[in-house]
Amino acid sequence: MDHDGGGVMQQFTDNEGRSWTVEVNVAALKRAKGLAGVDLMGVLDGDLIERFIRDPVLLCDALYAVCKPEVDARSVTDEDFGRAMAGDAIEQATEALLDEIVSFCPSPRDRSALGRVLAATRTAMDRARDLVEARLDSGELEKAIDAALEQATPGASSTTAPASVGSTPPP
Repeated sequence: MDHDGGGVMQQFTDNEGRSWTVEVNVAALKRAKGLAGVDLMGVLDGDLIERFIRDPVLLCDALYAVCKPEVDARSVTDEDFGRAMAGDAIEQATEALLDEIVSFCPSPRDRSALGRVLAATRTAMDRARDLVEARLDSGELEKAIDAALEQATPGASSTTAPASVGSTPPP
């Protein structure tokens, strides 16, 4: 579905190459609440997006519930579904689910506001990734790790000298 309430539903591909259709409707909301304990409309509060980003298990449980009719038709177990969710598949599935929730929102104002929240969240995540990559490329992160290790084990580099002296027999 596009943001005007009609059109193509969102899809994602898991790590087994299976394509899944994400369709958010009242039945899917009920399944997500009953099976995963997740109120998908919680995205309007902003809290659910952050929870999904931090907790891939919660996200996969919600996706499993939303996709359950298709999952059942393919005789895929919840464990098999979860096993095929990692890396790019999770990112693609998160985008599909959040975009579908935006499309489902009955109020044009809610759709617009939530669309802006998602865009801002994606921008912030991209900037955070850019920052991490820049720190990795500059060697700054390695220096910080080395400094932290040096602080955690003070004098660790000087402990080798006494050991070698102690191993020498006395005159």
